[in-house]
Amino acid sequence: MQRLSQIGSLLKKTYRRYSNQVLDELQTQGFLDLRPSFLEILMFLSENSASSIRVIGEACGLKKQTMTSHLNELEKRGYVQRRTNERDRREQIVVLTDYGEKFRFALQRVIEKQEALYLERMGEVEMERLLHVLQNFQTKINLEEKSSAQQTLI
Repeated sequence: MQRLSQIGSLLKKTYRRYSNQVLDELQTQGFLDLRPSFLEILMFLSENSASSIRVIGEACGLKKQTMTSHLNELEKRGYVQRRTNERDRREQIVVLTDYGEKFRFALQRVIEKQEALYLERMGEVEMERLLHVLQNFQTKINLEEKSSAQQTLI
């Protein structure tokens, strides 16, 4: 238990520091109205274009109520727009607005800058190793969750 709580704490502290650095840099570029949870949604949309609310929520680990609240705020602030899915009229998809696209380009530059700083501190080999370990860890956790959910259905 000690090791797992330490891993969780280190991941949380690392993510907090990273997202605060990204938000600070984005604020210097005029994006003053963001919170870390908004940033996660916008990062996902920047990498995945139009997505359903459910897909975004699953990817960001947010519940439907939280997603709805965050999307309402992001829509009010001009970053995203909801549209009816052409293939399934019952479903809404979320897309970046023109302002959201401007944000996406700024975000890409900020992330590239952050990555360069992290590479300078850690080196390429350590960064690749860290990425591989975290991806492997996430894959195994997801498999366990799916297996557990399937056993519950039986």
